[in-house]
Amino acid sequence: MNHINVKKFGLAFGLTGALFYLGCMTLMLTVGHDGTVKFFNSLLHGLDVSSILRLEIPLWEAGVGVAQTFILSWLIGACIAGFYNASIKPNAQ
Repeated sequence: MNHINVKKFGLAFGLTGALFYLGCMTLMLTVGHDGTVKFFNSLLHGLDVSSILRLEIPLWEAGVGVAQTFILSWLIGACIAGFYNASIKPNAQ
């Protein structure tokens, strides 16, 4: 069995998380409040987000959100790769 490169797998997860965050930002900018509420209400199985949705987000806060999402996603990916690698039994030769 092959080992997973922890740093590269973490980077892949981090970039994917940041891409999803940027996609969410793009959605909110393009479809407005009503479209965003419809999207997330259908995605979250009926949870009504209309009372908690906020569209007036400062640029610095969005930047911090992208960075936080990247870091948390990187840690998740690195943990998955590390756990996977630790569970592999070495080949008996």
